[in-house]
Amino acid sequence: MKNPLEGKTKDERNKIIAAGVLGVVALVALYFAFGRGTMSGSSTTATVKVSTTPRPGAPVSTTSSRPDAVLPTVDEQAFAYETTPINYVPGSFGAPDAGRNIFAFYEPPRPCRGEECPTPIPPTPKPLPPVTPAPTPDIIVAFANPQQVYAGSKGFRIEIVGERFSPEARVYFNQRELKTQFLTAGQLAAEVPTDLIAREGPAQIMVQTADGIKRSNQFIFNVQAPPRPAFQYIGMIGRARYNNDTAYFTDTGKPTPYGARLNDVVGGRFRLIDISAVEVVFEDVQLGFKHKVPITKAGTTAGSPFTPFTPDGGAFPGIPQNVPRYVQPPANTVRRAPNPNEKKEDVDDLDDPPVKRP
Repeated sequence: MKNPLEGKTKDERNKIIAAGVLGVVALVALYFAFGRGTMSGSSTTATVKVSTTPRPGAPVSTTSSRPDAVLPTVDEQAFAYETTPINYVPGSFGAPDAGRNIFAFYEPPRPCRGEECPTPIPPTPKPLPPVTPAPTPDIIVAFANPQQVYAGSKGFRIEIVGERFSPEARVYFNQRELKTQFLTAGQLAAEVPTDLIAREGPAQIMVQTADGIKRSNQFIFNVQAPPRPAFQYIGMIGRARYNNDTAYFTDTGKPTPYGARLNDVVGGRFRLIDISAVEVVFEDVQLGFKHKVPITKAGTTAGSPFTPFTPDGGAFPGIPQNVPRYVQPPANTVRRAPNPNEKKEDVDDLDDPPVKRP
């Protein structure tokens, strides 16, 4: 056998060798791609006889091992091409969307300045977590009777109305245990001493068992400030034997001073029970409280048109200047207590010289 490389140049021999190697590689690739049947040459053959000059409309005769394999005629292919509608689905073929320029690129907007900048939208606040309801107390306190008292009152009995009371329940007033009486499952009674209501302000009432395991809700009890005299004590006229002493007052609703003697009720509520050069004492005719009102010194009353009497010669409204000044009695002088049943006289006793007290 003649050597195909004989008489060839070096470049030609390299080309022949490369062609042979590529052929071997191609055969190996066909073997792995289609199996041994392709390499062995066993395949189904079909013989088709076609006329060298086919006539239009004449069927093409074919001979094949598969009798159902019939090719369509030219007219049938033309008819199918003309009558089949076009189904254009851009997504199925990866085509660009209609109306979109695939060559366009993003251009950032021009930065704003000053008032041109839009108002920033505030961030949406986060929703608050749901509020956990307070647990229901073991004991319920609905209300108390009485619901309020005046500060400085005497001790009183209070009744607590609620639910789930037991004989072991105790009433606490400002965290101080009271002497408690169990009445029913919905009612308790307790004694509140005077020292717990000496000052005005809200007080806290609770009910709990002696061991502290079961407790009630907190109930606010109101301790009110008692009514107090709103007028000012500006001076007095005293007698040698302290009978018919008269105190003088000023009030916001009255243009001139007015006087009151012992046991007189001033302002429809406060009874005058003591008069001195330093202060007067009133007693509340409804509540029984006693209130001390000190004398108003000269020049200490803002906006007052009156000048209170002073021992050194100050004027007193409505009293003549020739009235003798008051002389302080000796320290061992015994003062007579006022008698509520004593009849008051409009004039002084003739045997006692009138004196004036500040």
